[in-house]
Amino acid sequence: MPDIINDVTTQVLQNALGGLNKRQQVIGHNIANAETPGYQALTVNFENQLQRALDADHNNPSLERTDILHLAAPAPRALGAQVDARQNSSMRLDGNNVDIDLEMSQLAETSIQYQSLTQLVSKKLALLKSIAAGR
Repeated sequence: MPDIINDVTTQVLQNALGGLNKRQQVIGHNIANAETPGYQALTVNFENQLQRALDADHNNPSLERTDILHLAAPAPRALGAQVDARQNSSMRLDGNNVDIDLEMSQLAETSIQYQSLTQLVSKKLALLKSIAAGR
């Protein structure tokens, strides 16, 4: 029987929320070091890994356990967010490349994305609760 709570959709949402959380942390770190001489701004990328995982899952047929003696399919693995130094940004005389306007806009965008995904998780759980209650 498939796991209706911890399915592929939930795994994708969990990985996306983890990536957005890491991005918020890195943006906060960049903002905190906006005046630190020589500091190189960091950036987080998890979308490419998430897309590759979705493509791989889509291209590979899912396994179905038809007998109690069959081995269970492996759980989807958690994807790590990749943190890199920001490229192609202008450097100040003190060697710092943090653009506070860019950081603030990315922080706002990340917050909106995070809120949207948490609403999706909440709606999915509400749907499952409604199904379990028989409504």
